[in-house]
Amino acid sequence: MTLTETQGLVSMTDGAQLRWVALGDTSRRPAVILLHGGPGLPDYLGDVASMIGDLAPVYRYDQRGTGRSPWQGRHSLARHVDDLAELLKAWDVPKAVLIGHSYGTDLASRFCLRHSDRVAAMLLMCGPFTGDWRTGYRAERSRRMSAAQRARLRALEELPQRTEEQEAELLTLAWFTDHADPDRGWHWAAQGARQRRPVNWSMNGELGREGRADPLDEHVADLRACLPVRAELLGGSADPRPVSALESLALRLARPLTRVEGAGHEPWLEQPDAVRAHLRRFVKGAVDA
Repeated sequence: MTLTETQGLVSMTDGAQLRWVALGDTSRRPAVILLHGGPGLPDYLGDVASMIGDLAPVYRYDQRGTGRSPWQGRHSLARHVDDLAELLKAWDVPKAVLIGHSYGTDLASRFCLRHSDRVAAMLLMCGPFTGDWRTGYRAERSRRMSAAQRARLRALEELPQRTEEQEAELLTLAWFTDHADPDRGWHWAAQGARQRRPVNWSMNGELGREGRADPLDEHVADLRACLPVRAELLGGSADPRPVSALESLALRLARPLTRVEGAGHEPWLEQPDAVRAHLRRFVKGAVDA
């Protein structure tokens, strides 16, 4: 079955222009919105969209300052929430099925806190991580690297400026540990280091600092109260970020968590059949509700 792909550009109220792409029949409702991670990366969720595009229209977009949505200025979590609200209005989507990945789960959660009436269902994939998850993540990431790799990554991070080759090498070293299989992980990381460019490091830093200053951890009770009936979490059992943090959050939110065995931070790459089945069940349930 060949699905129609539609693209467009939406102007935000502050003048930023965001590029989007939709897969499937955009007249159907509700629509699914995929929120990519980073922050500071362009969208990379095309493979995920193709798993569910026949069930509902699937929208993706490059967040401001990334990919085909170039923008210069200060980043804030509130502005990125506003962007999503303005996009939904432009797409004529009154209520959306949100599927966030990594940082995209944080964005989805913060959107739900402000606009719960516009969220039909929500799937949080590989995030958000709350509590002191970074200590375990850093330890596991270091364990998956050799001493030489750790030293090389530090050296690249300390460079005041990097060439294109050095940037690709840094990203490959930083990302290959995200996967359960180190050999295939290196391949996927090297591929991503070429395709998910350029990285907006200033955006990454600004939103990271704001997220640490106002952690989602402090809003979990409010989030639990405003979540839609259909809300779930999904995580890879071999993600270097501790799955125990997702288990704890799932308990606090009183929502189910599905662990994908043999998968890391991008489970659709390592276990596509399992992720496809889960996504299709979730989206079909949301559409039929």
